[in-house]
Amino acid sequence: MKLAKQSVTHVLISALLIINLLPLIIALSSSFRSIKNMTNPLLLFNEFTLESYRAAFTKMHFMQALTNSLVLTVASVVIVVIFTAMAAYPIARLNSRISKFLYIFFLSGLVVPSQMVIIPIVQTIQGLHIPSSQYTPILMFITCSIPFSSFLYTGFIKSSIPIEVEESALIDGAGLLRRFWQIVFPLLIPVTVSVVITQGVWIWNDYFFNMIFISKAAQSPLPLAMLGFMGDQTNPTAWNVLFAACFLCALPLLVIFAFLQKFFIGGLTVGSVKG
Repeated sequence: MKLAKQSVTHVLISALLIINLLPLIIALSSSFRSIKNMTNPLLLFNEFTLESYRAAFTKMHFMQALTNSLVLTVASVVIVVIFTAMAAYPIARLNSRISKFLYIFFLSGLVVPSQMVIIPIVQTIQGLHIPSSQYTPILMFITCSIPFSSFLYTGFIKSSIPIEVEESALIDGAGLLRRFWQIVFPLLIPVTVSVVITQGVWIWNDYFFNMIFISKAAQSPLPLAMLGFMGDQTNPTAWNVLFAACFLCALPLLVIFAFLQKFFIGGLTVGSVKG
């Protein structure tokens, strides 16, 4: 009986895995077809050519769009890591009403969709005379990343970094900033990697804020650059090229995640259990 239940469970898991992977496999198969080969997409890997990838690379100005995405993502993530780690440190260490209020205040940002308040945000930015450029979305990326990042950092500091380490440094005469940067921050590597991946993936793939604040094609990151592949009634979408562009955009993230996945899983689980 137990063996039968395990067999059924394995079959169901395998079926769910196939269902989830099938669209990805179809897209990958189509991306290796030539531009004119738009036959039945269920005929998997009936052709292998890089023609669609070459067309996607050229049409979307991949290197320029990649540079724009890197600037937006790296700048936003670095600022988020520095400021949320510094903010989470006193929140985790101080047992006061102010620290508890700030913790709840940051977490409240998780329940407010930024898309719902985009109109007053745009009006505020215009009222402050902040110019609309390729760097304007960084403000929104930082703001929207703070709640979840502070939650991870606070939980990790409380559960994984013993206060005795800091007390020893205090006895040796280390000041607050020195204790944080030289002792606490190096111990935050697992949760920092989690923040970098979770927020970096979202910022890298974001379309909404980039569409709102970026208007020049030369400043477009990868998600906006892919708009050029969307067709219309007179110019149908070349799905092979679009799928190739999707995989080109995802490739940098896959490479980064392959190197950081060990830290990511450890930091995410430890930092979210207690907090």
